Amino acid sequence: MRYTRQLTTTSPEIDWKGFYRSVFALVLPLALQNLINVGVTAADVIMLGKVGEKVLSGASLAGQVQFIMTLIFMGITSGATVLTAQYWGKQDTETIEKVLGMGLVAGIGTALVFAVAAIGAPEMLMRIYTSDVQVISEGSKYLRIVGLSYLFMAVTQVYLNIMRSIERVAVATLIYLISLLVNIGINALLIFGLYGAPKMGIVGAAIGTLCARITETVLVLCYAFFRNKTVRIRFRYFIRIDRVLLKDYMVYAMPVVLNELMWGLGSSANTAVIGHLGSAAVAANSVAQVARQLATVVVFGISHATAIYLGKTIGEKKQAHAKAYAKRFAGLSLILGAAGGAVILIAAPIANANLALSGQAKSYLIFMFFVMSYFTVAQSWNTTMVVGIFRSGGDTRFGLIMDVSTMWGCSILLGSVAAFVFHASVPVVYVILMSDELIKVPITLKRYFSYKWLKDVTREKEELGGR
Repeated sequence: MRYTRQLTTTSPEIDWKGFYRSVFALVLPLALQNLINVGVTAADVIMLGKVGEKVLSGASLAGQVQFIMTLIFMGITSGATVLTAQYWGKQDTETIEKVLGMGLVAGIGTALVFAVAAIGAPEMLMRIYTSDVQVISEGSKYLRIVGLSYLFMAVTQVYLNIMRSIERVAVATLIYLISLLVNIGINALLIFGLYGAPKMGIVGAAIGTLCARITETVLVLCYAFFRNKTVRIRFRYFIRIDRVLLKDYMVYAMPVVLNELMWGLGSSANTAVIGHLGSAAVAANSVAQVARQLATVVVFGISHATAIYLGKTIGEKKQAHAKAYAKRFAGLSLILGAAGGAVILIAAPIANANLALSGQAKSYLIFMFFVMSYFTVAQSWNTTMVVGIFRSGGDTRFGLIMDVSTMWGCSILLGSVAAFVFHASVPVVYVILMSDELIKVPITLKRYFSYKWLKDVTREKEELGGR
């Protein structure tokens, strides 16, 4: 017998078993994708961690360039999914193809800028994050090769993220799994010089990453042109832009792009502050960040599933259902955040025992894992609110305002003052830098209960032009 529950006198009856089946059908592939993507970073950290602290620090700090670029991609695609998820609810695939075209143009343009900077001026980029000459040298070697991969990443990430918004999630999981295997295999051969291959260290890790990104792009293009008959890549939409749709895209996507960019720059600023506290702090933070990413793979799966599911529901004109679903997603975020925090605490001694870190780096690592354990719970809630619930209804400006004020106006400002003015210890600086997610919790809670995020942002076809 189907289980239903009457939420209030005006709430719809909902098949909650069917809801959870649908949600976890989205969450599991999304979580696997997140796990696989983290696995690419983790493979570099684990293997380079066995080579040495300076090499690990160089790759970690060089990865901040890609991190910022990836966040812009996320902004481009998350903003696009505000539209595509709701148009998917209306089954308007032509409009989705137009949004996809705009997203690919924006992504490739962004990647070109980052690739030129990484290949042409890697030392300048590295000096933003550290003054250690050896770390700069190692990171520059990495950037000169990895910079080539940015253009491939643009196509892959924009396309697959927009496909997720129309519930095509399994293909990305398969593509990223193949990419991970390619990356690990080439890393092992070229970092350590196995089976007669040259021992290349950090350069081998960069080549492994580049080969993995090329593999992803080839597989994506094969799927896009030979298998996906529902939403196609149409080159005419790269040039012929629907002006009304472009205006909508700018209204809803640009705040997300700026939000992700400011959040990414803020996270990168945190890394830069830590980078000037010594290579021991950098190495410990590199491992702590990977642990956090691993512990939140399901959490980020929930947040993206929330945006897809609620966006589709709003596009179907089911506002009462959207409210009820949002409440369940909020509860799931807290449960999964607490589970992720517990995983981090359990992983701390394991990481310390298996990496070639100095005694000082190991002491920092234990403390950073503790901070990350409660940070993860708060981040789980905030991410589900901002990336999932609020963006599903077109409420994209709120996250921008909140992130800029809490990160740049609080944690980064105070953390920098603590580090460079008062010369506080690494643990004190770290706690301050990681405080922004705690500050956000009451702010997102108030916004959630206001229901200002619940809007239908789609247009009828007659409102959209051809140019």
